[in-house]
Amino acid sequence: MNFEDIKLEKDPTIIFMGTPEFSATVLQGLMEHYKIRAIVTQPDRKVGRDEKVIFSPVKQIAFDNDILCLQPEKIRDILQDINVLEPDLIITCAYGQILPLEMLQIPTLGCINVHASLLPRLRGGAPIHHAIIDGYSKTGITIMYMDKGMDTGDIISQREIPITDDDTAETLHDKLAVLGKDLLIETLPSILNKTNKRVAQDESLATYGFNITREDEHIDFNTVNRQVINRVRGLNSWPGAYCRLDDKILKVWKCREGSGFYDLGTPGEITKIYDDGFGVKTSNGEVVLTEVQLEGKKKMAAKDFINGYHENLVGKILR
Repeated sequence: MNFEDIKLEKDPTIIFMGTPEFSATVLQGLMEHYKIRAIVTQPDRKVGRDEKVIFSPVKQIAFDNDILCLQPEKIRDILQDINVLEPDLIITCAYGQILPLEMLQIPTLGCINVHASLLPRLRGGAPIHHAIIDGYSKTGITIMYMDKGMDTGDIISQREIPITDDDTAETLHDKLAVLGKDLLIETLPSILNKTNKRVAQDESLATYGFNITREDEHIDFNTVNRQVINRVRGLNSWPGAYCRLDDKILKVWKCREGSGFYDLGTPGEITKIYDDGFGVKTSNGEVVLTEVQLEGKKKMAAKDFINGYHENLVGKILR
């Protein structure tokens, strides 16, 4: 479809709700074709030791383009404001709060969501991370109607992409953001003209990708090579997978499958020094850590970490 050929009888009143970089990419694409009446995003947060206040990527777009921006602590606090704006459509994308039923009933054309998975697979707040961690071979974007459940509404459109062995959460995030932008623009005319498809989700196929917890970040070397590698890839570049070396946290940013199989020893035991890193025993063999970051230090190639470490690593146990 040629986006420039899209014509509507009237300009719709659209409110966009989103917060991180993913939703900012979708919003930028949306603004190339539609006027945005208002933007809703999460409140400003203080970051770092100096508690510097920064805007969310979506707020920055609102600021740069002089668009009304609302930042409620609780979405219910702006129900009246949204009513006054009389939106035809609310579009959400990684906003960060669940919309109450009263909000869903305000727009004449409903509320739709841009979700980064092939629903009903990977409902929840971290579908991109879990797609890699859980070993999915493909994922994609779903444009869906919102209802009172968590990502349970009817599907309007979907598009899939493969997950490659080289993908990390960061690279997959960037691919899906562009895919989400494009699919939304292609799908919107049918929604605005009320000709879109509407397909109920199959609950028997539902899986979940809930927000990442500290437990999710921990590497369990009692699992097989592929599970360790997928966890590292699925948490790169945020928040990072970790284990403990002695009493310090060791983040692992990159690793590969090793060639060795060790019948003896403990999972997590450092097995061998390689040119590009160091091997660690797993339940079915060995992974080689190739990029790491020791607590209090910068991220570095594992070979540089080895050179700067003043003890013999072989035989140490990562926990």
